[in-house]
Amino acid sequence: MKKHLAILLALALTLATGAASAATTLKLSEVHAEGYPTTLADQEFARLVEERTEGRIKIEVYSGGTLYGEETGAIEALQLGDIAFSRVSASPVSSYVPAMNAIQMPYLYKNADHMWAVLDGEIGQNMLAQIEASGSGLVGLCWYDAGARSYYTTKPVTCVADMKGLKIRMQNNAMMVDITNVLGGTGVTGIGPNEVYSAIKQGTIDGAENNWPTYQNMGDYEAAPYYVLDEHTRVPEVLLASAAVLSELDPADVEIIKAAAKDTQAYEKQKWAEKEAAAEEIVRAAGCTITELSAEAYAEFQQAMTSPSAALGGQSLYEKYGSAYQDVIDAITEAGLGF
Repeated sequence: MKKHLAILLALALTLATGAASAATTLKLSEVHAEGYPTTLADQEFARLVEERTEGRIKIEVYSGGTLYGEETGAIEALQLGDIAFSRVSASPVSSYVPAMNAIQMPYLYKNADHMWAVLDGEIGQNMLAQIEASGSGLVGLCWYDAGARSYYTTKPVTCVADMKGLKIRMQNNAMMVDITNVLGGTGVTGIGPNEVYSAIKQGTIDGAENNWPTYQNMGDYEAAPYYVLDEHTRVPEVLLASAAVLSELDPADVEIIKAAAKDTQAYEKQKWAEKEAAAEEIVRAAGCTITELSAEAYAEFQQAMTSPSAALGGQSLYEKYGSAYQDVIDAITEAGLGF
């Protein structure tokens, strides 16, 4: 009897040990450094998933581009199922879901509140659903804030004419490249966020465009000290999952993952607001030249997007990238009437 009981206890211990060791560990790729708002949100996402799955799923966050230096590389890895998650800009995702260009057209939003009303509403949630339905192998989990993107350069820019001839690092997205091209510059791709500083220093490019936190966090403000607040786009971030990886998990755990991601959105927005204010303070204290466009100058940048352009074969940027989604663009514009 005692021998039989000992066998049962040993079996129970073996099963318990096996269950504990059966925890699934998944990888999340992040190009931003430790302490950056999106990295903090990634880590909060990992914490919530582990807590809510009672340790069945653990997520390892690889920050600072340690897995993939460019977000396009991370997206390809998601499609192959090599990693489970990645926080990326919405911009490169547009290559797989062209309709997403509609939510990042230049000079579209009045302010951050206008953008969030769109993202949290029917338009934004439909965009996330379209990512999963696109057959790209990607699943859109939630949106994160990334502020407004503006140009920073090695020489002053106060009007459209000052953009002529400048080589500007852009995201790997055709529309983003053409925003610079129609302004008279040359959009350059293939340079990861962590490579921008050295590319400017080496003269490969004359500048880039991004938000306050990235401009400061990457040290780019030291290489390109002129920042013109044209705020040409508000491109949100998106937390993506691999459809292939999710298909291997228990459906109940997939739902936990999706809910946990949504619950990190408010957290990231708060961290973003804090970081944005701190980054601006650092950049201004460093003596960088910050140009706030006059109403006339801003209108000139805006008009360049809706005017026929030789760089686009006589089309305007809005015609080339927005004509198929004019109803969405109109809805976004209408949503901004109250802001």
